[in-house]
Amino acid sequence: MQKAIYNKNELRIFVRDMISGKVKTLEFYLNFTLEASREIKKTSKYDSIREEMQDEIYHLDKQMANLRNMQQQMKKVLNSESEHAKLGSLVITNKARFYISVSLGEFFFEGDRFYAISPESPMAQKIIGMKAGEEFTLNKIHQKIEEVI
Repeated sequence: MQKAIYNKNELRIFVRDMISGKVKTLEFYLNFTLEASREIKKTSKYDSIREEMQDEIYHLDKQMANLRNMQQQMKKVLNSESEHAKLGSLVITNKARFYISVSLGEFFFEGDRFYAISPESPMAQKIIGMKAGEEFTLNKIHQKIEEVI
């Protein structure tokens, strides 16, 4: 991997904005589904459709709660400098770039692939406390930490 310089503050804002975008999209789907459920006629013929819509609303509500929780967690992610990996660190290994923040998964920032991982994830648990030059193996994949930002 070529050496790139990343602005951790811009990365944090990017992740925060991605979560906000997901919240807005989910709010749209939730409002659309709620409105549609009100339009369905109240006859037994439509019971199964109403039931499916209620299930969908329940699942959308759960996703929304998860996203709101991520928004709260991102407030705890600070941009403090440290040579050891911790919450808020960007850890660059010879295989990937991990942003220890929230469990958002894969995303692209400035043309590069990153993984936003929760501090509770197995990967974060493995690398928290480590510093550049240290190596680890997780799921039979060996990696070397090149940089902790």
